[in-house]
Amino acid sequence: MENANSPPAKKLGMNAEEFRRRGKEMVDYIADYIETIEERNVFPKIQPGYLHKLIPTEAPQTPDKWDDVMNDIERVIMPGVTHWHSPKFLAYFPTANSYPAICADMLSDAIGCIGFSWISSPACTELEVVMMDWLGKMLKLPEQFISGGKGGGVIQGTASEATLVGLLGARAKTIAELKESRPELTDAEITSKLVAYCSDQAHSSVVRAAMLGNVKMVSLPSDEENNLRGKELAEAVKKDIADGLIPFYLVATLGTTACCAFDKLLELGPVCEEYNIWMHVDAAYAGSSFVCDEYRPYLDGVEFAQSFNFNPHKWMLVNFDCSAMWLKDASHVVDAFNVDPLYLKHDHQSVAPDYRHWQIPLGRRFRSLKLWFVMRLYGVQGIQDHIREQIRLAHVFERKVINDDRFEIFGKVTMGLVCFRLKNCSNEINEALLKRINADGRIHITPSKVKETYFLRVAVCSRRTEEKDMDYAWDVITELTDKLMIDSENGTVSVNGSPQNGH
Repeated sequence: MENANSPPAKKLGMNAEEFRRRGKEMVDYIADYIETIEERNVFPKIQPGYLHKLIPTEAPQTPDKWDDVMNDIERVIMPGVTHWHSPKFLAYFPTANSYPAICADMLSDAIGCIGFSWISSPACTELEVVMMDWLGKMLKLPEQFISGGKGGGVIQGTASEATLVGLLGARAKTIAELKESRPELTDAEITSKLVAYCSDQAHSSVVRAAMLGNVKMVSLPSDEENNLRGKELAEAVKKDIADGLIPFYLVATLGTTACCAFDKLLELGPVCEEYNIWMHVDAAYAGSSFVCDEYRPYLDGVEFAQSFNFNPHKWMLVNFDCSAMWLKDASHVVDAFNVDPLYLKHDHQSVAPDYRHWQIPLGRRFRSLKLWFVMRLYGVQGIQDHIREQIRLAHVFERKVINDDRFEIFGKVTMGLVCFRLKNCSNEINEALLKRINADGRIHITPSKVKETYFLRVAVCSRRTEEKDMDYAWDVITELTDKLMIDSENGTVSVNGSPQNGH
């Protein structure tokens, strides 16, 4: 037992004075990291398990020193980091980054509220409502998606979550409507007959949402430009109805992951309206571009949608995670998710939204601060300029591909993504080129495959990317292509251990 006269125990961790000093050091480290990021290898050259060899197998019994922790960032962490914000990172799609968003996340972490309801932190809820309205108006969304009526916006973690939320809301709506007209049906009987639809180019998370929602998902064939058309949907719906199934949900994609194709909302929407199908529009990457008037027509037809989603954390300078979702009538999702124990109730439930009913988890961070900071400190024009510049850079790279007779463009370059491949060459040769590029390590790109055609993807990702970075990437690609062609002629190209030669 501690002696009553003994001095008080020393407080562990970090006091405010040390936080001020160390916090400033961390800001300096972050700024130095971002401003010199292109000097680092974009892709780590390590093997699985590398980190286990660099740190102890158990936590320290007594506190380590701050300087030791900071030194270990470079020794332990950075060797295993893929530098997503490097101008040499041209893979997947962008994940946004900006100093205003970082500052907002710092404030969000300091406030540390868990904004599941209005009463748990009123500013957290109310700023989100206003920011989603700001953003919706920037996109010129139909009035039904703006707060004040039945609809409104909510920040999800990812587009995958938004797709699942939409599906579960659509499922609850369909079950409720059918049971009203046919009360003898059970939830299980209805669910067993539900069928959802998507394009064969839809993101894998769409199929996963159907798995989690315990419903059948039908993948419909896209056209020659990889877009889903209304005719294919109408034919599938008629067939499924004839077979005794219940069509209830469609995910239409604007800017597919593989090649940035756009499903035809103006064709799909009327089919959904005719057959009472909930249309969810997934514009995870391309949605940011719709703040520019010249790209807004890709969103025409969103008026037929019951829900719409895009990720500001991909292309709109807002750090991960911040996925913007709008609902035309939020009651369908709220009814599906509403579990309201006494300890979460409060006196203002009917006046302000409780976002715990609009999402899968209960807890939520103060993510709207990021939107507020970015939209105020960049302005609509600054965001538009950023999007337009990244698309311009993609066309710079596109012209380089077109001007080299060995290559061809796959699909159409509309956003900040260029898909290309070696012309008249096998998938295996193109795969060999991809592997050499990434093994080389100077740049990092990813491949994709559409209807048995393998191709390479270059996505303009970093807000720091400039035209010189497109030049650098193309120099690396052509240099490695030259070597691949020589090895191909000599019969020394190997893919997954199998020799490849020629075209």
